[in-house]
Amino acid sequence: MRDMHEGGCHCGALRYQVRGPLIDVAHCHCSVCRRVSGGLLVTWATLPCADFQWLSGTPQCYDSSPSCVRYFCSRCGAHVALSTDLSPETIDITIATLDQPEVARPSRHIWTSSRLPWLQLDEHLPGEPEETL
Repeated sequence: MRDMHEGGCHCGALRYQVRGPLIDVAHCHCSVCRRVSGGLLVTWATLPCADFQWLSGTPQCYDSSPSCVRYFCSRCGAHVALSTDLSPETIDITIATLDQPEVARPSRHIWTSSRLPWLQLDEHLPGEPEETL
């Protein structure tokens, strides 16, 4: 994968840059991701905070749980990133907000214990009942 990536929200108010490879990419099936995004799942790339920077705009923050802060655009509502106290040295970005999301190929499913029973997606990928990395 390339080592420089950019992305942003739908309306363009938020833009970010990632320096480094997108190596930890996972489909999250937790109920919080579903409710916050309105989607069936959210696919995240986890990377070191040092490799991430906001290029423009200031995201709004939402504390979705005691340990998790989610970042979104106050104008268009796009869910762009999250950080968690459980892994303070990393940030997760939604791969759908990358300019080229096709470069971020998922390698696993997480929170499969919350997976919708009728959703079948990339069954060849390993799954974790909760997130273990």
